[in-house]
Amino acid sequence: MFLKRLLILVFTISAVSTNAQIEDAELDKLIKETLTTFDVPGISVGIFKDGKEVYAKGHGLRSLTTKKDMNDNTLVGVASNSKGFTCFALAMMVDAGKLEWDDPVRKYIPEFQLHDSWVTKHFTVRDLVTHRSGMGLGAGDLMFFPEGNDFDVDDVINNVKYLEPETSFRSKFAYNNNMFIIAGEVLKRVSGLSWEDFTETKIMKPVGMKNSKASYNRVTDKSNIIDAHTRVEGKVIQIPHDWSETANAAGGIVSNVHDMMTWAKFLMNDAVTESGERLLDARLFHELWQLQTPLTVRPGDWYNSNFRGYGLGWFLTDVKGGHKQVYHTGGLLGTVTQFTMIPALDLAIVVLTNQMNGSAFNTITNTIKDSYLGYENRGWLKRYGARNADYLKFNDSIKSAVYLKTSKMKGNTTFPKPEHIVGTYTDDWFGDVMISHDGKTYSIKCKRSPALFGELLPYNATTYVTKWNNRSFDADVYVQFTFNEKGEAVSASMKYIAPITDFSFDFHDLELIKTN
Repeated sequence: MFLKRLLILVFTISAVSTNAQIEDAELDKLIKETLTTFDVPGISVGIFKDGKEVYAKGHGLRSLTTKKDMNDNTLVGVASNSKGFTCFALAMMVDAGKLEWDDPVRKYIPEFQLHDSWVTKHFTVRDLVTHRSGMGLGAGDLMFFPEGNDFDVDDVINNVKYLEPETSFRSKFAYNNNMFIIAGEVLKRVSGLSWEDFTETKIMKPVGMKNSKASYNRVTDKSNIIDAHTRVEGKVIQIPHDWSETANAAGGIVSNVHDMMTWAKFLMNDAVTESGERLLDARLFHELWQLQTPLTVRPGDWYNSNFRGYGLGWFLTDVKGGHKQVYHTGGLLGTVTQFTMIPALDLAIVVLTNQMNGSAFNTITNTIKDSYLGYENRGWLKRYGARNADYLKFNDSIKSAVYLKTSKMKGNTTFPKPEHIVGTYTDDWFGDVMISHDGKTYSIKCKRSPALFGELLPYNATTYVTKWNNRSFDADVYVQFTFNEKGEAVSASMKYIAPITDFSFDFHDLELIKTN
């Protein structure tokens, strides 16, 4: 039996390791079809295999306005793929004896406080970067998203105490950017350098990432950087770049496929640079890729995975044959990216896009990955294409139904009078939301995030719909009012209309109390 298992194992490894890379011409064709299928202006793709780049190309346009081509040097905000850098930097501080992963956060940030005092006391640096705080998905993200608000890191640290948990501490995975922002502040206080300076000088420079910057504002030459794009009212258009410098430690890095493959080469070389310099003790480096917060493997998993979860700044799973896959995705308004490594195969895949459609990068990554894992063509383009079309149609139908109803409510005399709902509504961490009426229509404006400004439309006797002026947000919400016995609004809550809304528009976490 042992011999039989051994032969099966040898055959499996052989089948995987000898499978040829997808041909360049075939991949070029797939990417071009992906651009069309998912209405993405530009995509750049890099493949690193067996110690070298084997593919690095840009396809399509980096901007619908300038019509300039996307190429292999085009810079893109890699968003949450920055989280791996944050954890690597913290591990370097552990290596230097200045920090321990299981130190309480309050050891370095005494003013740090969460909703629960016991959790505050026991919350560690490790907890900051493993998405197990107990808070809900994207809790507090409105403090940096969208761009143009006036929250800074100190505000984030001060305000997280107002975010009520959804689950018990360390019991469930829920993605949280604000904890990474606070982790960046821990790095600053321990190292004496800003997160941006540390990332560029202590990691990017020795690794050899020559064209990357730790934040958008640090890119001085923007002659070859994408413009952001998204689907607005059924059509993809260019939108302004959107990223708050407050959240750089969670997602600020700007890079290209060459530099991201250089990063992959360094990581898969056990954190040793091209010049032979080890930046992190091997034991500490390996810990970054150990499971910290488990996630469920979905039934019928496409890669026969046995485990799935989050490490220190990385998602982790195994794919066909038991190969560990280390990966992450990233998303900003107008762009999404994907970074995947299978260290045992010395394989890395980088996909950078300038339109916020994850089906595009999944199509490309899975097709490339399959070619190295020995899978037959599984038709990812067709599979994801059909799913994407259905999903967009579903979301559009929800929004159409909502706005059809609001149009029918115009002139309805059963709604509350303006004086019953006009006023200022205040949330402990987000601040003031003002509702006004000009004699004809209602307006809503968020004081600390002025980009969030729009019209308030009647929906039913207690609920209105906020239609944001910036239609690229795709984040319209129901506003549910609570009234006293006199028919006067005393509070309000929000809930997004369609599931396509980015989770960082966490309006549902607001508890708005009418203050005047």
